[in-house]
Amino acid sequence: MPYSRRRSYEAGHRPKFLVFVDETPECARAVRFAARRVARLGAKLVMLAVSDMPDGFEWLGVGDVMRAEAEDEAEEQLEAAATLAREAAGVEPERIARVGNKQEEILKLIDEDEDISFLVLAAGTSSEGPGPLVSTLAGVAASTFPVPVVIVPGVLSDEDIDALAG
Repeated sequence: MPYSRRRSYEAGHRPKFLVFVDETPECARAVRFAARRVARLGAKLVMLAVSDMPDGFEWLGVGDVMRAEAEDEAEEQLEAAATLAREAAGVEPERIARVGNKQEEILKLIDEDEDISFLVLAAGTSSEGPGPLVSTLAGVAASTFPVPVVIVPGVLSDEDIDALAG
């Protein structure tokens, strides 16, 4: 799929760091890193939370209720992450909540917003690997992904991240 050209550094544009927000503990590492980088560079921070689409409840409005609950959950995750960004670097992020497939929604948003220059994810610290999204994007999709992917190790402390990100 061809993606729109990045325009981050053209007149009237500013680069954006996109952070994928979820319920994992390591998500805070990605938020802190991205917030510190955008503050240092004068860029913008965009946070995306994606809730899974409820399956099989299309009758009697139950599907609508489940979708609304999923959107509320995504909004709560975004608010918590926005608080972290403000505390880490005084940054007020743009927040986007969607319902659907995580990887598809990330790619759609990147295609829709030509100013997104980087995707920032955090790697999990468990023995099971870095996490499904990081594994997918770093594996098969990495060669064709439309922007660089920054993977923040989940084991980094706030001090480590601040030293790296500015």
